[in-house]
Amino acid sequence: MRRLAVDVGGTFTDCFVEWDGQHIESKALTTHHNLAVGFLEAVDRGAAQLRIETGRLLASVDSVRYGTTLGTNALIERRGPRLGVIVTMGFECGMKLSRGRGYGDGLPRHLQVDLASATRPAPMVEQALIAGVNERIDARGEVLLRLDTNDVRAKVRRLVDQGAQGFVVALVNSVVNTSHEEQVEEIIRDEYPSTLFGSFPVILSHRISRRKSEYARMMAAVVCGFLHEQMFYSLGNLEEALRERNYRKPVLLIHNTGGMASLESTHALQTIHSGPVAGLGAAQRVAQEHSFPVVVATDMGGTSFDVGIAQQQGSWIYDFNPVIDRWLVSTPMVYLRTLGAGGGSIARYDRLWRTVQVGPDSAGSEPGPACYGRGGMEPTVSDADLVLGYLSPEYYAGGSLQLDQSLAELVIEDKLVSQMGGSVVEAALLVKQKVDRNMADAVFMEVATRGFDPRKIVLISYGGAGPVHCCGFATALGVDRVMVPPFSAVFSAFGAANLRQLHLHERSVYLTVYNPLTREVTLDIAAVNRICDELEELGRDDLARQGFDSSEIRHQVEFEMRYGNQLVQLSVPSPIARLRNVDDVLGLIDAFRINYSDRFGEKAAAPEAGVKIVAVRVVSWVIGTAVKLASAEASACSSPRPASERMCYFLSHPKGVATSVYRWDAVGAGATLTGPAIVEAPHTTYVVEPGWKFETDASGGAWMTRVDGTH
Repeated sequence: MRRLAVDVGGTFTDCFVEWDGQHIESKALTTHHNLAVGFLEAVDRGAAQLRIETGRLLASVDSVRYGTTLGTNALIERRGPRLGVIVTMGFECGMKLSRGRGYGDGLPRHLQVDLASATRPAPMVEQALIAGVNERIDARGEVLLRLDTNDVRAKVRRLVDQGAQGFVVALVNSVVNTSHEEQVEEIIRDEYPSTLFGSFPVILSHRISRRKSEYARMMAAVVCGFLHEQMFYSLGNLEEALRERNYRKPVLLIHNTGGMASLESTHALQTIHSGPVAGLGAAQRVAQEHSFPVVVATDMGGTSFDVGIAQQQGSWIYDFNPVIDRWLVSTPMVYLRTLGAGGGSIARYDRLWRTVQVGPDSAGSEPGPACYGRGGMEPTVSDADLVLGYLSPEYYAGGSLQLDQSLAELVIEDKLVSQMGGSVVEAALLVKQKVDRNMADAVFMEVATRGFDPRKIVLISYGGAGPVHCCGFATALGVDRVMVPPFSAVFSAFGAANLRQLHLHERSVYLTVYNPLTREVTLDIAAVNRICDELEELGRDDLARQGFDSSEIRHQVEFEMRYGNQLVQLSVPSPIARLRNVDDVLGLIDAFRINYSDRFGEKAAAPEAGVKIVAVRVVSWVIGTAVKLASAEASACSSPRPASERMCYFLSHPKGVATSVYRWDAVGAGATLTGPAIVEAPHTTYVVEPGWKFETDASGGAWMTRVDGTH
């Protein structure tokens, strides 16, 4: 097997290559001005490790998989075209008004509750570029007012005169009757044909999301329209650069739904947070190979800290109404919680609380932490780690990046010590303590609200900075054991190498499965099966367009269910492909009960309130060959000798303690090291704090275990 996967992060671009049984890891700094530059540099370094030319590598791999931050960066910078938005007349102010709780979307908790200062997010489209057209469809899909085509033509021309560079069409109830949105598209194509210079991209909201919720669906389409141009040109340029280097197959983009697809089968919103989702896919693989029912996956990179949940049985936990930046959208994404707590997160002195705050803003890769010597002027977590002795100035990122400890000490002295007193080491320890506590709080809050106890399930730590801080945030969380998996420094890229080509299609419904008043099963089985047929056909068409035969395609039907009118809704995989009779419906109700009880407790299930289905979903995929979860090389020594020793500082040893330093290539399977200890790998560092021990396993992974019994 020969496969290449690249994950672009905020600081580093990670590359993973499977080459006839060899597993290659490489990294390059992310080049935000042109992500293709860092992409190709990481690939060049991977090819160099294989001692082959990049052109031969690209010509020989079966696929190139790509997780990108293009969309996230464009939203942060508000870099996109002027869009014309066409809505149903009377709904022109929907974007500006958002929804009742729209003022809190995308804000931290302490700002959400500050009602006196609450402001709604600034609209992505100015009011002059939003036009209402004469038409109306009711909730059942019946046409109450036919579309006035002359009115549409006049509005489209006016929007073009106002400077529109693309169109988003979001009409009321278009998810149950798509005819009016499709007619508007036909009119725009007729007015401005794609065969002529001056044509416009057209985004129809029902093609982006088939869920009810007019505001969220409109915003999903608007975000896609906003990102469309940059995604199209940037990824097109990347494909062209790869073709120049002998790659002839399509680039497969990672989706935040837990799969991947070719460029022409991907819309921009599906690429948001795609890299961390690929890491969750790898965590799911770990759960399956080690028979862990549930794992909490934590990814600490250079810019952020991501928390997610992966399950052995393979189904994803979705966020069906995620907030992207400040906008609620209705496109399902694998559930993730992102915190500004990476190696590049900036530390500042908080005058009000007289302590250190860390994040959410990051130094990124340009200029990066001060110790990178690239012009960074703010203290970061990586600067603190260097001062505390955790990182090697000469062997950071495999020696490709030399760190300057004097610069790290200088910015900590200037920005922190000068305001709070004490020493540089004391300030660095405060930074470490704060970031570890922030990560522990994020894990507990996000995982506990999903119905799990993070202290009772397996915790996995990966990312370039994960093994540096996993003992620290596990201690703050009250967890005694952490797994650092193989390929931890490029774990999301490894996950991308294992994802399947997959598409998810869903549709909002409102179906009563069980009526508690009459004590009857009232589900219309024929109607449900018709919806499943329709969604399966959409998934089949998507994969057929990418060259797959129908015999290769698999489907899984899922129902989003709830008890009565509860807010909590769970996705329940259907036990069978199609419901046939009442017994099958009762089996679905029981599957929901088991799922709900596992998450929230045996007595939490409430069938006496009734059972409802609020969405039907079909996941369509193609079975592929997976990369084995094993390290590239097995070292020979299970009782390694330290390569050196240096002074390190820990919260339990603020005065410093002499710490043995080992090299990863000298540590074999079955090795055990007692903290304090440092293990330096080419692309990450394992920090074994006092009171912890480090053990390696046959797969190339490592376990950190607390041995002193205290928290």
